[in-house]
Amino acid sequence: MVTKGRIASERLPPDSGAYLANERAWQGAIASHPQGMPLRAHLVVKALTRGAFAPLFALFLALHPAAAMPRPSPVHGPSPRAAAVRVASLNMCTDEYLLLLARPQEIASVSRLSRDPADSSLWRQAQRYPGNRGDLESTLKARPNLLITMGGGGKSTAMIASRMGLRTLDLPFPATIADVANGMTLVARALGDERRALPWKARLSRLQRSGPPARDAIFLGAGGNSVGARSVEAEWMRLAGLEQRALPGGRATLEQLAMDPPSVLLRSTYRRSERSLGQVWLEHPLASPKASKVMTIDGRPWTCAGPLMLGEVERLRSAL
Repeated sequence: MVTKGRIASERLPPDSGAYLANERAWQGAIASHPQGMPLRAHLVVKALTRGAFAPLFALFLALHPAAAMPRPSPVHGPSPRAAAVRVASLNMCTDEYLLLLARPQEIASVSRLSRDPADSSLWRQAQRYPGNRGDLESTLKARPNLLITMGGGGKSTAMIASRMGLRTLDLPFPATIADVANGMTLVARALGDERRALPWKARLSRLQRSGPPARDAIFLGAGGNSVGARSVEAEWMRLAGLEQRALPGGRATLEQLAMDPPSVLLRSTYRRSERSLGQVWLEHPLASPKASKVMTIDGRPWTCAGPLMLGEVERLRSAL
């Protein structure tokens, strides 16, 4: 912890670089770090340009000549029209936006989770591209010039990316369908053509203009886990004509399903092949009440509740 420019607890490791080899240099590094910037992030950025990491940083600059001039972030860098955009997505949820909107040559890397059939319904498409671990370092071989994250990825990621000349776009976790639509617009704009989001947004508009009456429903996952009645998942359900029931603790019990079954029960197949107590719970006869219309759904798009949910809504409407 650093208080008023002085070290309160943390001490310099002996191998932190020549420029921080003594207490005086260490104090100078603390005094010079920008207000509001985490000290560790500041030291990482300094280490890239001074000390033991300088040769590696120089090698990166040799591979990325444009990185020699630092540029601001996020998405306030140069226009993607100035050079061919190469995008690395660090999050499975941002992978969806990228895979739906980008051309193949614009995709440098996606998260490893999107390449897993158990986690993503876009796995076939995602396996065409290198996978990353969700951090900047694991994307560098693919030579991106734009990073897309969701909910952060750490301040140090954005700062180091900026020093390397990489633009960043950080999408917020969607709380509403409008947030998802805005995310589509932001990613399309970052790719250089906002019009790419228009077909998806047109599909959404058609669904919003023709919403059917809502029926009482419960989304049911492993162990009885469900979704909040005011969540973005529940908003997608309303678009399909279903009203997610408010459940204490966001979980349905076997007793609730037996005594007060919903009109429609959505049973998620997410990781159904894996043996777990949650999956065993779903096999109980009371988890499939005869008084309900039980519908099996692909749980993978519901993990992010992002742009892939349009297809889920269309399928639910046709099946109800």
